[in-house]
Amino acid sequence: MSTSFLYGFHAVTVRLKTAPESILEIHLDASRRDARMRGFADRAREAGIKLVDSDDDRLSKMSGGPRHQGVVARVNPVKQRHSLDEVLEEVEAAKLDTALVLVLDGVTDPHNLGACLRVADGAGAQAVIAPTDHAVGLNATVAKVASGAAESVPYLMVTNLARALNEMKERGVRIIGASDDATQTLYDVDLTGPVALVLGAEGPGMRQLTRKTCDELVSIPMAGAVESLNVSVAAAVLLYEARRQRMKAKPA
Repeated sequence: MSTSFLYGFHAVTVRLKTAPESILEIHLDASRRDARMRGFADRAREAGIKLVDSDDDRLSKMSGGPRHQGVVARVNPVKQRHSLDEVLEEVEAAKLDTALVLVLDGVTDPHNLGACLRVADGAGAQAVIAPTDHAVGLNATVAKVASGAAESVPYLMVTNLARALNEMKERGVRIIGASDDATQTLYDVDLTGPVALVLGAEGPGMRQLTRKTCDELVSIPMAGAVESLNVSVAAAVLLYEARRQRMKAKPA
């Protein structure tokens, strides 16, 4: 079983809460003795985790850069907790909300993926879906940027994205893609029912087959000089509009 590294307070703290058994050891900056570091170390000791004093050079080598905040954990991979079917079945069984899924077609930048996962968690999306090809997987950078959301939101990589979209359609989920040339905006469509919101990579956008599989296309109105938004910002606009509509539609 191959190990990997998580770094930063948020990412490692969430792993401590959700899967402490997967943490082999946590390396801490021996020069830091502030209240935040002391509190973190106390929580790790309570969980029975081995703590190792390290210097900045070693932490930077393990994390791949200087933005580790003095905390790097060596971890075993956590088994994927959900399949797409399981996610949708849980949503249907809970009856607390309708399905809200974010689909990323061709996002390869780990910073963008991490930000999208964080937004998805905040907006209450039940999963983020991406193709196994031409997409970034979960890594230490993704986990750091996601600030814990990489542990809380299932990130499902599927071999055939169009097939996964059609499977969601069979369950009554509307597939709504974001496209700059769409004739209607996201404010013109009803997002209160089960929906999957699809975003393509910056520049090329969605692949043609993905676009054809969508039930509807919507645009985000752009009133300034720039033509488009960063994919994580666009995800936030779409997901929070869906959340706003759902909150408004709920009976008092």
